[in-house]
Amino acid sequence: MWIYLSIISAVLLGVYDFAKKQAVSRNSVMRVLFVSTALTALLLLPCYEKGGTTDFLMIVPKVILVGLSWISGLQGMKLLPLTTSSTIKASRPVFVVLFSIILFGERLNDGQWAGVLLSLSALWLLGRSSRKEGIIFGKDKGVWWMVISVITGVASALYDKHIMHGLSPNFVQSWSTLGIALFYGVMLLFQEMGNKQSSRFVWDWNIVAVSVSILLADMAYFHALKDPDALLSIVSLMRRGCAIVTFVLSVIILKEKNVTSKAIDLGLLMTGMTIMAFAS
Repeated sequence: MWIYLSIISAVLLGVYDFAKKQAVSRNSVMRVLFVSTALTALLLLPCYEKGGTTDFLMIVPKVILVGLSWISGLQGMKLLPLTTSSTIKASRPVFVVLFSIILFGERLNDGQWAGVLLSLSALWLLGRSSRKEGIIFGKDKGVWWMVISVITGVASALYDKHIMHGLSPNFVQSWSTLGIALFYGVMLLFQEMGNKQSSRFVWDWNIVAVSVSILLADMAYFHALKDPDALLSIVSLMRRGCAIVTFVLSVIILKEKNVTSKAIDLGLLMTGMTIMAFAS
């Protein structure tokens, strides 16, 4: 069951990334993050559960890690083509797989290893394809924002595996979302106070799409991790299949260029995901 939940989460994450790219074209990064996260926290009202002091303290590191990952990721997404930013973001499983084996002692069967290696090869090829767009990876600010997002995102994924042993999916998702919304609210307040020429907030229905898609994607993700048979390395890698959804939407709706080589790489990625699903 956790495999299917991971696939569902990946599709919804693709929609989420695309909606975010659209939303920041009309409003600042912090405004989009605060409004969408606050809306998600409200939608999660039926899921809030009671917990002890220790339980809430365990949520704090997740709030900080996710908060920083989303800020840096959205900053990078605003500066880069969506097919490029989603490709860099897709490199997260490389590090998640490595640390899942080191920290949690996870072991993969032969079929899973084949799927992992094929998928990681596809992600590496995707990175090479993005260079054809004239982006210098070592100097581009958007790339560095995405690197920060990847690092904090990997740390968050590893921490998720740790806390899911003692906390329920509903507790983690609801209270961490509320904490992130408060975190963004404070940051937005200071940002607005220091910006005398701040423009007015423009309502955008893409923000609702951002909120709903991340709510459902994370719900599927946390329930997948709660499964005792779930492997964090596989779940994280399959969730990066969201790049396929983002890619298709970017080509069809945004008419982005340099898609032929990326389409081949994404086909390879999809093949790797399929092998992992059957092997699991």
